[in-house]
Amino acid sequence: MRITSFFTWILVLVLTQVTAQNSISRLEPPNWWVGMEYNTVELLVYGKDIATFDVALKPYDKVQLQSAKKVTNPNYLFITLQIDDTAKPGHLALEFKKNNSVVFEQPYELKARTNNRKNIEGFNTSDAIYLITPDRFVNGNPSNDAVSGMVEQPNRKDKGGRHGGDVQGIVNSLDAIKDMGFTAIWTNPILENNMPSYSYHGYAITDFYKVDPRYGSNEAYRAMVEKASEKGMKVIMDMIANHCGLEHWWMKDLPSDDWINQWDTYTQTNHKKTVVLDPYATKKDTKEFFDGWFVPTMPDLNQRNATMANYLIQNTLWWIEYSGIAGIRMDTYPYPDMYFMRDWTAAVMAEYPNFNIVGEEWVLRPTIVSYWQKGKENANGYTSELKSVMDFPIQHALVNSLNDTNSWNAVYEELGQDYLYPDPNNLVIFPDNHDMSRIFTQLNEDAALVKLALTYIATVRGIPQIYYGTEILMGNKGTEDHGIIRTDYPGGWAKDKVNAFTEKGLTAEQKDVKAYLSKLFNWRKNAEVIHNGKLIHFAPKDNVYVFFRYNENEKVMVILNKGEATTLNVEDYLEVLGGNLNGTEILTNKTYNNVDHIDIAAKTAMVIEVK
Repeated sequence: MRITSFFTWILVLVLTQVTAQNSISRLEPPNWWVGMEYNTVELLVYGKDIATFDVALKPYDKVQLQSAKKVTNPNYLFITLQIDDTAKPGHLALEFKKNNSVVFEQPYELKARTNNRKNIEGFNTSDAIYLITPDRFVNGNPSNDAVSGMVEQPNRKDKGGRHGGDVQGIVNSLDAIKDMGFTAIWTNPILENNMPSYSYHGYAITDFYKVDPRYGSNEAYRAMVEKASEKGMKVIMDMIANHCGLEHWWMKDLPSDDWINQWDTYTQTNHKKTVVLDPYATKKDTKEFFDGWFVPTMPDLNQRNATMANYLIQNTLWWIEYSGIAGIRMDTYPYPDMYFMRDWTAAVMAEYPNFNIVGEEWVLRPTIVSYWQKGKENANGYTSELKSVMDFPIQHALVNSLNDTNSWNAVYEELGQDYLYPDPNNLVIFPDNHDMSRIFTQLNEDAALVKLALTYIATVRGIPQIYYGTEILMGNKGTEDHGIIRTDYPGGWAKDKVNAFTEKGLTAEQKDVKAYLSKLFNWRKNAEVIHNGKLIHFAPKDNVYVFFRYNENEKVMVILNKGEATTLNVEDYLEVLGGNLNGTEILTNKTYNNVDHIDIAAKTAMVIEVK
């Protein structure tokens, strides 16, 4: 009898496990942590007719099942757990019942937090960010180029196809990136994009909890973050709250009609970003801006659905806690519901007070960009929790100034509008990025002008970001195709004839610009006056633009000459210098001792540490 009972018990156990596997195919987030500020967690449970079950939580000290919410689709349940501050790590057991009998149990893990995770230091003005498009950087593991189950297969000959760059490639390049003077890495989205084509860019996510296997695994990504941290480098994750990919798993079986923003016929966003401020904007235009889709392959998520809002907030917190990233770049920041974005940002900052998030607001008017920065008093009463914003106005003005043979006025006057920003030092500044022509192309392939742009970005207020390949003058002459803009980094593939890492095959001009950038940004690493000093600039004169960074103990004089060789009279800058110039130019190591004039060569920048 005992033997029979034993085998019956084994059979029940096996059947229970099989039933559990068949009943639940998704459980997100896959785990949570004890000791989090965000301690009321809503679990998305997905499985065939899962809502026909009743749910209970096996007794677990300091954890309560608050609710099990059903939605229109019976294949979803949303289970809310309340986790007390004093709860201990361990495995919960969710009981799924019918007719008061347990059909199966689903384990759920509460983990201990990694030491000091709460105090992660986000990217800041002491950092210089290297932006990478992972698929196009370095192929560190060719074995994951083609992965079973991934619709799009590798085709390096296709400018819009998968080329094979991956997480391991970034790991292999950490020392090279650090040697150039960079202290942080921002990668374009790394999560799964299982789309039929044109998936390499990463902005059509099909699984918010999974690194794309063609890049590696979740564990490999976390290991990359840890290895970067060991080298004194931070990692910034690119996220998207506005949309997902059309092939996202839930698009085949939506929880409810209002999970995404749906229209009778396909409606694209009108991109009218002024509606957030416009006192005369119509409801129609406002709705089209926020609820319209970016493209037909990217469904627009409805953050006004409270469950969707919870899902996105929890997903963000999960990735920070899991991986240890030091920052987020939020794609298309103004396009989701703006009140949700405030709540999302506030939740992240409440959990990680020293963290940083930069929002993408691609518009050329600082009146609009500044709307999204924390501390701005807006006419419509909207308040933001976002610390940092991408400074597209300065980028545009810098290019216009460098291409204008007569004046630096564009960038001088744009910088003069910093009074619009609550914190201009916390803006991310850049000569280009992955969505626009390379700076070398924007400046008509003039390497001297690129060096001037790099000097400006490295020394003006803000947090500098450089796109991979700028250091070797990568360009896209004659085309605006993103596949060409995001060209493979030379040397990132085994048979490349040119290697930017070893400099094999680089031209003398490319080597010169790479050395220039490296010297500039390695100096910047320890230049506290550039990180946090004040700024004063002088009106441009004869193609020369001069500004100073200064604090109580240090002064740095930045001279940008985009014209012919000329001589500067020191007396024009007595307001800051106080007398003749004494100092050292950091790019050439030339010293100045009590001089009353400075000779500057044509199309040259100078960065002088004033003594």
